[in-house]
Amino acid sequence: MSGRKKATQPGTIRIGIGGWVFEPWRGTFYPEKLPQKQELGFAAARLTSIEINGTFYRSQSPDTFAKWRDETPDGFVFALKGPRFATNRRVLAEAGPSIEKFFSSGVMALGEKLGPVNWQLAPTKKFDPDDIDAFLKLLPKRLDGRPLRHAIEARHESFAVPEFVALARQHGVAIVVAGDSEYPQIADPTADFVYARIMGTQETEAAGYSAAALDAWAERAKAWAAGAGAPGLSTVTPQAGAALAAKATPREVFLYVISGAKQKNPVAAMDLIRRVRT
Repeated sequence: MSGRKKATQPGTIRIGIGGWVFEPWRGTFYPEKLPQKQELGFAAARLTSIEINGTFYRSQSPDTFAKWRDETPDGFVFALKGPRFATNRRVLAEAGPSIEKFFSSGVMALGEKLGPVNWQLAPTKKFDPDDIDAFLKLLPKRLDGRPLRHAIEARHESFAVPEFVALARQHGVAIVVAGDSEYPQIADPTADFVYARIMGTQETEAAGYSAAALDAWAERAKAWAAGAGAPGLSTVTPQAGAALAAKATPREVFLYVISGAKQKNPVAAMDLIRRVRT
């Protein structure tokens, strides 16, 4: 019997953009005269995930979630932004009713197309370990018999401490990796998936990013999927890389091209999809 270690299948990599309704995409990403009601289906056929931003601002109906589910192909997955009423508050521990309202609004109608929920904190929200611990405890692990996945997007520099990483890992919540932005970069993996938002597309680049930058992000996505650390990204805990190398546990990866030169984001996402498939 061979003593060679069996290769482990890497996790799935899903890449997309934020939303699908954006006027400058019409005639550039979307064909001229494509009806707006067909834009989601068009985008979903070329991307592998989309982060829905509308859920951050207002509740959606079960019929709306079901419509989005039915307009996208098998295997497509949505990430949702958690409501601002839960995250844009002084005391996160008091967000229970807003979280419950969100999950009772019909999100489960997405079925297998429901991906992680991104709980984006206000840039002014500072790290308070007791408050963050209480908030993470409010996030349900299962609903209607289905497991739920959560990510937390901390945008104040005070979160770049080992205590925050430890809390996120304790609760199995991913820390959103902020790429090419002013926000703190915390690339320590804390869950069985990675959630990255890259925000550096530029108008002067045909694909939003240079070829070298796209290669770098594609390699990072593949490293995460294989269970390794991402080269060139900052972690808070120095031992994170060594721990990953020892375990090499595959992770599902969600990477969204967000902000920056937004009109370039779809082409950057499609270019990244091509790169991770080679």
